[in-house]
Amino acid sequence: MDVKDFKNRLKQLEHEFQTNPVNNKSHGLTDCTRCANCVFCRECDRCYKCSYCSQCENSTNLTHCIQCVSCHSLANCVQCSNCTNSAFLIMCQDMTECNYCFGCVGLTRRDFHILNEKYSRSDYFKITDKLKKALHIPKP
Repeated sequence: MDVKDFKNRLKQLEHEFQTNPVNNKSHGLTDCTRCANCVFCRECDRCYKCSYCSQCENSTNLTHCIQCVSCHSLANCVQCSNCTNSAFLIMCQDMTECNYCFGCVGLTRRDFHILNEKYSRSDYFKITDKLKKALHIPKP
């Protein structure tokens, strides 16, 4: 096999994957495409081992998440991207091992932050309850 044959075959495989909406070894999915080993998700694309998620893309091991993209091992997160090993994040990006953060970017091992600023637990919930209503954030 020469380089030209290799590149042509690779391009063909990529095209086949992109155009094949099959969900492998999944159960209870609604309008999902290219997901594998997922359960009870809806409108997700290219996810693996996710459960009870909706409108997530290119993510793995999510549970009860909404509109998350390129995330791994999240629980109860909404509108996040590139986050890992975290829970209860809302509108966050590039977060690792964080919990209860809202609108944060690039934090590691932080809890109860809004826009990268630390808050007490009680203040966090007071502020974020108002923000969620004003921004119409869906509940996970």
